[in-house]
Amino acid sequence: MHTLQKIGLAFFAAALLIFTATLGLEKYELSEARLSEAIENNYHVDALVAAAKEKGILGKAYASSFSFVPVMQDLFKQTGEDLKETPPASLPEDGNRSDYELPSWKAKNYLLPVVKKASTGPVSAQPVLFWWLTVGLGILGGLLYILPKFNLIPGIKHDHLYHRSLTRGLRLSVRGFFLGATILGVLVYGIYYMGKDYFWSGITVLIGLLITGLVFFAQRSAWRTPAKSASPDLTGWLGVGVGLYLIAFYVLLYWSPQHITSWMLLSDPLSYALNGGEASQWFLYGMLYTLVILVMGVRMFAKYMHNKYQQIRTASVMFFQTAFAFLLPEILVRLNYPYYDFKNIWPLNYTFFFDWNLDNLINSGGLGIFMLGWGIALIVLGVPIITYFYGKRWYCSWVCGCGGLAETVGDPYRQLSDKSLRAWQYERWIIHGVLVFAVIMTVGVLYSYLPKNGVWFSRGNFLLLMMLTLAGAMGYAWYRWRKGGVDIGATGMYAGLGVTVLLIGISGYHWATESEQFFFLSSGETRQWYGFLIGSAFAGVVGTGFYPLMGNRVWCRFGCPLAAYLGLVQRFKSRFRITTNGGQCISCGNCSTYCEMGIDVRWYAQRGQDIVRSSCVGCGVCSAVCPRGVLRLENSSVDIDERATEVRALHISEERGVELY
Repeated sequence: MHTLQKIGLAFFAAALLIFTATLGLEKYELSEARLSEAIENNYHVDALVAAAKEKGILGKAYASSFSFVPVMQDLFKQTGEDLKETPPASLPEDGNRSDYELPSWKAKNYLLPVVKKASTGPVSAQPVLFWWLTVGLGILGGLLYILPKFNLIPGIKHDHLYHRSLTRGLRLSVRGFFLGATILGVLVYGIYYMGKDYFWSGITVLIGLLITGLVFFAQRSAWRTPAKSASPDLTGWLGVGVGLYLIAFYVLLYWSPQHITSWMLLSDPLSYALNGGEASQWFLYGMLYTLVILVMGVRMFAKYMHNKYQQIRTASVMFFQTAFAFLLPEILVRLNYPYYDFKNIWPLNYTFFFDWNLDNLINSGGLGIFMLGWGIALIVLGVPIITYFYGKRWYCSWVCGCGGLAETVGDPYRQLSDKSLRAWQYERWIIHGVLVFAVIMTVGVLYSYLPKNGVWFSRGNFLLLMMLTLAGAMGYAWYRWRKGGVDIGATGMYAGLGVTVLLIGISGYHWATESEQFFFLSSGETRQWYGFLIGSAFAGVVGTGFYPLMGNRVWCRFGCPLAAYLGLVQRFKSRFRITTNGGQCISCGNCSTYCEMGIDVRWYAQRGQDIVRSSCVGCGVCSAVCPRGVLRLENSSVDIDERATEVRALHISEERGVELY
């Protein structure tokens, strides 16, 4: 290792240690002035101060957030109970009684700003200094480690990927343990977090068992193709440590941000400069997200010096993350416009059709209406048209922030993606299941939102629309099955979508103006559980925390509903494909090793078969690492309707010449 790299590694380790240690440097003290700064409702402030004096916690110092937060939660709970029992004569005359009560959801919103304002210590006193000691020093260390790589001979080397503890991966048994523990932990915590509602956790378990049954029993070929492990004999425990750190970070970020207020405090100066306000946990996350993409993007430039396509693609994801996902939304907030990421598309942006977001955009004038129209245009026109010409790579590999993080920070772990047939069968059922979940949730939200805002369809027209959609889905499924382009499992998926639409239509026929129920579901509970299970647990905890455990595209491959939508268009109506020249393939396996989406590219290359898998994100790394130039990314409409219907290969013989099989 180069001396400069050793120094950089030491700097980064020191920065990470200080960054983690800042969580224990602050003390917490509650006062009336700090409560007034954190909470705008003076009536609630007075009630909290009175309850705090009665409990004797006003002015008392606490050594850590873990001792302070439970005290505050008890204070909010007690104050809420006291306000509920307050006689009407004691309430202000203006406003409803509900405006002055303190329900649990409102107390939960108060907790984070109160904890942050109550913080006292070196981080809150010197936030700029600690930003440079943590984030700044980490950036410097990362760059010092990366820059010497530009002096290496251009080209891809394996560099002992399966010998390093950081990138080796897990044995199959250890990986199964982590998966099982994570799923069980998410469900148990979900029941607690969502108010001990067992319905959705039970539905999740049933869906998981159904998918397992379909993969293991309905798809019988799975028995003949055992799951593979990138590391059959050894487990990279350094990678496990990195994964656990990332998982802990996401758990705190999503579900306990009150314990990471020190990190928000050191981000305050940058937040004030960009949006004019204090840093929230989402500003902290956006800042770190953008900076690690920028630093690790430099590493991508060094690694792919020999490939212009990879350099341009990396520059693209760095630009879109920095400009569109981080800077522009913060500037919009400073100008009193809605926070809006112009590159985020439904259903990945699952909150786009939520009532509060629609109201926010509609009430924000011309720019807000433009944002609403832009988002709808991307869904209805942008995705199918651009995907037709360029495949899903235009978004997943060039624009998307999730893909940008996977391609930069997750690149050292891309070889850990499971290439087995069984993993592919799980992938198809899970990702399309998430897409169906997102569609049902969105229709349910609109179902309860539109009538309240004077937007109505007649019952007959609504039912007719649903029936026509059902007929179209079922007809297309039958057509593809008859042509042999889709197996029975995928045909069942289309049929399932059709049945779902039918149920929606039946439900819509019986709606009522003020009804919050959608079929047998509550739209509020549905989106709450979707946000918890998919938006937080899957996309964050598993999607990023499992980089060192299962590869860098776990979320994109198994969970992203937008990737499923893009993939369906790419599979059946896109000019994009990866062509192969099987005659030059030497079966080295570089392409399959480096495929982050779990595609066994070598299997296609050996047969001279074009790669048109819906999961392919067109990153082009398989082509970049091929020593013989076997793989080529192309756009062509010559055989767009036939390319996905059968296995094809060119056979050349003296007797029969050139034939297409």
